[in-house]
Amino acid sequence: MNSALRSCLHLAAAAALCASLAAHAQTAAAPANLPAPDAEKQKVIDRILAVFHPENGVLQVVQRQGLNAMEQSGIALQTAHVPKDKSDKTLKEISVDVQKYIDTTMPLAQASAKKNTNPAVGPILAQNFTLDELKQIEALLESPLKSRFEKLVPQMENAVGQKVQADIQAQVNANAKVMTEAVGTKLRIAATAP
Repeated sequence: MNSALRSCLHLAAAAALCASLAAHAQTAAAPANLPAPDAEKQKVIDRILAVFHPENGVLQVVQRQGLNAMEQSGIALQTAHVPKDKSDKTLKEISVDVQKYIDTTMPLAQASAKKNTNPAVGPILAQNFTLDELKQIEALLESPLKSRFEKLVPQMENAVGQKVQADIQAQVNANAKVMTEAVGTKLRIAATAP
């Protein structure tokens, strides 16, 4: 892979991570002026956050960047018409870099999420719910019925996915082909531009 194409991939991955984190922060930001919950509410909020993990969205953004880098690399290699054996070898090497990124970035993100979740979420919950309502939320989240329902979620998602796939697979494949060709053309132009 030439250096211009590699630079494009690095810039795209970094920009995507920054944009994803910024977008997530903007949509999830808590007003800075909310007071901390009182001690009684905080105890219930602590129990809620032991079951409900709003920080998972941020952690998924970190993982998604690795997946995006792999996908972009595959497209770039295909667009550059790199022979399959060399492409496979390069993707295998890139996967090591992606795994290193995930292995080094996830602990940072997890530590920050652990440190910031309660201070960020606690005031939001405290302002929007009474103590009684927080206790109801806690009971709901710890409910065995909820647990049984959640175990069915993959089965329900799979059932919907199969129906949607049967319904629109041909159009999705056509749209994906158009998108892949457009992205490939832009990467090719960027890689060959002076």
